[in-house]
Amino acid sequence: MTRAGTSISFRLAGAAAVALVLALAAPAGAETVAEFYKGKTVTIVTSTGVGGTYDLVARMVARHMPRYLPGNPTMVVQNMPGGGNVLATNFMYNIAPKDGTTIATIHNAMPLHQVLDGRGVRYDAGKFNWLGSTGADNEVVFAWHTAGIRSVADAVRHEVVLGGTGAGSGIVIIPTAMNNVLGTRFKIVTGYKSSEEINLALQRGEVQARAFSFGSIWAQHPEWLNDGTIVVLAQAGRAREHHLPDVPLLTELAKTDEQRAVLNLISASAALGQPYVAPPDVPADRLAALRRALAATLADKEFLAEAEKLRIEIEPMGAEDTARVVIDTIGAPAEIVAKARAAMTVSER
Repeated sequence: MTRAGTSISFRLAGAAAVALVLALAAPAGAETVAEFYKGKTVTIVTSTGVGGTYDLVARMVARHMPRYLPGNPTMVVQNMPGGGNVLATNFMYNIAPKDGTTIATIHNAMPLHQVLDGRGVRYDAGKFNWLGSTGADNEVVFAWHTAGIRSVADAVRHEVVLGGTGAGSGIVIIPTAMNNVLGTRFKIVTGYKSSEEINLALQRGEVQARAFSFGSIWAQHPEWLNDGTIVVLAQAGRAREHHLPDVPLLTELAKTDEQRAVLNLISASAALGQPYVAPPDVPADRLAALRRALAATLADKEFLAEAEKLRIEIEPMGAEDTARVVIDTIGAPAEIVAKARAAMTVSER
């Protein structure tokens, strides 16, 4: 096990030990988790706008998770888009209540953004309390059918206008990496407030391409895949999405070991899927309850049936595995981080 892996194991073991000590040492009249949550409202902050899969899944979680949380609190969703998902992430780290009444689903690129870019970062992903995840979800880069771009090779030969939100988002990180490592010529236009705004920009012809999670396309716009509306050029992840067996991974497009290592780090976000977090310093007993409740929710038959109707694929990942992906990302070898960071800061082509 790596130092990072040992560190997270110690942290998780320490949290469990603290919870046990509190349970044994607490006076008879101490407030239980159920007593704390009874009659309260728990807010799920999502770093994306209304209508995307992060938002849809969060609203499903809000409907089903109260059954599994002691005290059966009410749960509501608060959208907090902005800054390429950094706004909500900073809020969760610095401002959100640390009493267990606020959790969030933040974009899976946030740990990677902390390592590679850092613009606007006022959080430490390693100190969040990770609750679990919906499972891996590959990020894809696609071109609109009218762009005339059919492959990554075409995007190397021709400039392609690509829409994005802010610097921290995976929908900007991945095409930037492709520009700087693979030589594509994406002209990245940022400033869109949400993913749905970029989709509208594609349909209006303002931009020609974008990066997007495959799960979001599968859930929201399956017709794009079926009728040739989009051409998927590449995907970022540990393995090819089973619905896209013929679309190459970024790591498969690398020409050198160094490029492969850099693109492997860039692809780490996809392994996180849609992760859920609580702020630092949440009381250990409430944190344990939140983790158990989320795990039970993601395995709930009614929840999964609802997800299936919305074409959202759920492959739950527990809190420890989710935290391990984060620690592996922010604890990547210094030389690989330096090379990836250098690639990310190459000026626009």
